Amino acid sequence: MNNTNINKNQINLSNPALDWNIIQDQMKNKLGVEVYESWLKKINYLEEFNNYILLSVPTRFIRDWITSRYLDQILQIIKSYKKDIVRIEFKIVDQKLGNKDEIKKNINDYDNSKNVSFIKDSYLQYNRIDLNKRFDNFLTGSSNKLAFEASLKVSENISHYNPLYIYGGVGMGKTHLLNAIGLELKNNNKVMFISAERFMYQFVKSIKSNDMVKFKEYFRNTDILLIDDIQFMNGKEAMQEEFFHTFNALLDKGSQIVVSADRAPNKLSRIQERIKSRFSGGLVVDIQKPDYELRKKIVEYKSNDLNKIYSDQITISVEIQEYISKEITNSIRELVGAVNRIISFSRIYNKVPKISEIKVILKDLLNINENKVTIDLIQTIVCKFFKISKNEMLSSRRSRYLVRPRQTAIYLTKILTSKSLPEIGREFSNRDHTTIIHSVKTIEKLKQKDPLMVENIDKLKNQILYNNKENEI
Repeated sequence: MNNTNINKNQINLSNPALDWNIIQDQMKNKLGVEVYESWLKKINYLEEFNNYILLSVPTRFIRDWITSRYLDQILQIIKSYKKDIVRIEFKIVDQKLGNKDEIKKNINDYDNSKNVSFIKDSYLQYNRIDLNKRFDNFLTGSSNKLAFEASLKVSENISHYNPLYIYGGVGMGKTHLLNAIGLELKNNNKVMFISAERFMYQFVKSIKSNDMVKFKEYFRNTDILLIDDIQFMNGKEAMQEEFFHTFNALLDKGSQIVVSADRAPNKLSRIQERIKSRFSGGLVVDIQKPDYELRKKIVEYKSNDLNKIYSDQITISVEIQEYISKEITNSIRELVGAVNRIISFSRIYNKVPKISEIKVILKDLLNINENKVTIDLIQTIVCKFFKISKNEMLSSRRSRYLVRPRQTAIYLTKILTSKSLPEIGREFSNRDHTTIIHSVKTIEKLKQKDPLMVENIDKLKNQILYNNKENEI
């Protein structure tokens, strides 16, 4: 994709600019004070254009974290005040270098190829090549070596393997490889990197606007076509017909085609046989689940990368790295997500979590069976821990030796199950939801000032989550 410098003529002068203070208040209210203070407060408003706004954040890590978790919510908040805003762009700005006005003054002076992609053609709205997904930071092992080498060859010798078809499960690195190819070739070629879903969107949009000629011209004149998640074309006959003819036109003119999917070509359902035949006629490579050595390499790399950014705050021990490398086996994306969660926990609570806390933070990724964590189990374990009977806990008595265990059980039920406040109240002798809220807040406050309470909660969480794994308690 060819980037262009910011053109001041693009700035939308017809409507008043967004009041960023109002947007910040809305983010705080809708996403929570904790999330806002930890992440969203670091966002600065820079500039507004016809259909997007430019914001700044201090680091690449913060940008990636916000983008992966809160971007859609932030965009919806902004659109509620200005509906013509359709996307958000981020610029990495060290906020120590100057105030917001000084940053805005230099917008035209920075190298946008390293920071923000500016889109001038509507077909390029989703041609979002990520500058951070490169060949040099794609970690390889026995599970993905062939796919990596094939992708590298394509970036060096266009049409040598054509088409290149990469398949594998979710979060294995397929998109990373397609992006890396596009990044290597975009300076000297017209590159289109688009998902099958977005291809369909543009196709339907062109039909509705009676502009199929422009659609065909655009896609058939590209030098490099990278299509992600081709399986989403299943059952869409009209779009498959257009894709087939586009595919042939590109092959005839010597353009490179790279496709990714979640399964092999012959396993694609409701895809025309002639399309599957075209895919099978090129080089087909798969990416398998990462083995332990690759998982460990990925966790170590990601941890070190984040340690460089937050060297004074963040340290992920070798013990923790080895633990998550061993326990999280499904995908690379889950591994990276686990590291990000641990980093977030460390920054919010200003401490490195223990293994017992890691088990709770990552319980959905560690294949812990959430269904076995019942309210009855929590009540039983808490009663045993505090040496009281369940009848005593559930009674209306307010003796101190009963109140604290009862509040502890309610707190653990709230954080370890998906039960609503009224549901929890019913299981604790039909107590009002306000009582449940008070109990949770009480324990949270005690944890902040009483180390013994923290220790007891950790012990109880371990016993509840791993009650059938005595060796892990």
